Amino acid sequence: MFRTGSGKVHHEKAHGDKDPPTNPPLLATIGWRIDEERMGDGRNKSGLPITRGIKMKVGLVSPYDFASPGGVTDHVRHLAAQLRHQGQEVRIFAPSSRADIDFDTREFYRIGTPIAVPVNDSVARITLSFHLANRVSAIIEQERFDVLHFHEPLLPALPITMLQTSTTANVGTFHAFAHSNMGYYYGRGILQPYLDRIHKGIAVSEPARTFFNRYFPDFPLRVIPNGIDVDVFKPGLSPIRHLRDDCVNILFVGRLEKRKGLGDLLRGYEFMRARVPQSRLIIVGDGPLRNKVESYIARHRVPNVVLAGYVPDSVKPRYYNSADIFCAPATGAESFGIVLLEAMASGLPVVATEVPGYMSVLEPGHDSLTVRPKGWAELGAALIILARDAELRARMGAYGHQKARRYAWEAVASQVIEVYQEARGAAVLASKPVEEAHVHHAV
Repeated sequence: MFRTGSGKVHHEKAHGDKDPPTNPPLLATIGWRIDEERMGDGRNKSGLPITRGIKMKVGLVSPYDFASPGGVTDHVRHLAAQLRHQGQEVRIFAPSSRADIDFDTREFYRIGTPIAVPVNDSVARITLSFHLANRVSAIIEQERFDVLHFHEPLLPALPITMLQTSTTANVGTFHAFAHSNMGYYYGRGILQPYLDRIHKGIAVSEPARTFFNRYFPDFPLRVIPNGIDVDVFKPGLSPIRHLRDDCVNILFVGRLEKRKGLGDLLRGYEFMRARVPQSRLIIVGDGPLRNKVESYIARHRVPNVVLAGYVPDSVKPRYYNSADIFCAPATGAESFGIVLLEAMASGLPVVATEVPGYMSVLEPGHDSLTVRPKGWAELGAALIILARDAELRARMGAYGHQKARRYAWEAVASQVIEVYQEARGAAVLASKPVEEAHVHHAV
């Protein structure tokens, strides 16, 4: 049974991560760094961490191919932009399958060539070269970072190589969620020394935190959600002209891979269209299952399906503004669901599966209808309810639009800056016993 929050349907409170506070935290006061008072390990001459009022130099480290679209890559890109907007100096480290990344060479370090590695019913494009230490050590020494921020810090090879050579405050963000992780389970003894080098940790959702702490229960993580650019994703933008007619448009945005559940959506759409003929399914995204999706549509003669393929970021908001309902039918392994925020910020009601990452964001009955994963008939029934009720769509869309503003990148980045400052303080405290021991031996 899907959840609506009304009628006789059982209404449950969304489990997982709680919504961030409505009022965003106070923004860090940003000033300019006084270089002559700053040491290379992120401290001033007094040995205290440089915190509020002083600009920090931050290195963001990602294990994933920066030339390929993906949740972590998008997160790093947007976080970098917002940190710069708030006065920080930022460099990005990542492997890339292309040399023509539109980042200035002073702001982006291309480290390693990625290869495709199957993981969690998906494909991770990471570098497995461990011959990076000399280069990254030289860069770290030259840049003199105040903070290095590692995304998925225990993945090979770039994050753990830089973590091993880092001499400054280290922050780690954990994005992943899965039912199990064999690497964490069998590799805990090997990974623990790297984890011990991280001064402060972040998880993007409560499910992501719970997943990581299953294997490393003594490592505290602060939940700071993914962000959304509410100036980009918003209602009232120009729609794709040929998609705005009398049809009710259902939108899917995501990579065409098994865990995204597009097969269930296609079956649910067939079920819906038999009862709501004036409907259309719009699929935005590309991936390894594209040929299978095309074959299914042709074989079953599914009418009025638009395969838009890969859509540039500059055009994607217009697709949200061309839709009436957003559908996220993932089967699992979702730690958050940034597409949910994009849809809500655009004023769309959501139909989604009850996977932990999605339920950490959604409030069924207020901004969404939710169904069990892989339940294509329930998915179709939920789509029918929203397709037939324009007033309900408008009400849910308005609620989600207002809620999405809590996740604005400005507020999210400010929370990250707070963690940077805490990490710098922790790094100083961690170094004191070593310094005292040196003094003792000298005496």
